[in-house]
Amino acid sequence: VQLQASGGGLVQPGGSLRLSCAASGFSFDHYAIGWFRQAPGKGREGVSCIGSSRGRIFYSASVRGRFTVSRENAKDTVYLQMNNLKPEDTATYYCAKFVGSNPILSAWATPSQYDSWGQGTQVTVSS
Repeated sequence: VQLQASGGGLVQPGGSLRLSCAASGFSFDHYAIGWFRQAPGKGREGVSCIGSSRGRIFYSASVRGRFTVSRENAKDTVYLQMNNLKPEDTATYYCAKFVGSNPILSAWATPSQYDSWGQGTQVTVSS
């Protein structure tokens, strides 16, 4: 199993970035994929998750309305479109494979419910 996050960078407040998570080594369309972030000195925070069937999508309160998660099963890829970025969004962003197809509300943001992680991509929001 491999997950590779990309698309991070330096952006000014109010700007946008699109992260990608390319997956391989498992039946991609059978699993939910989550996005987490970790800022220096802080714990890993669940940002979003998309189920194998696209109807189930979750966002943290801090990004809802600004971030949009999507997946393209034909390309084994999940995307995180991030708009109206704020300095507090600065972190390393990770994608991860959930242990099942569709998490429940109480589980999607729990790191221990994910069994494979990508290497992370840095997002810095600064003027």
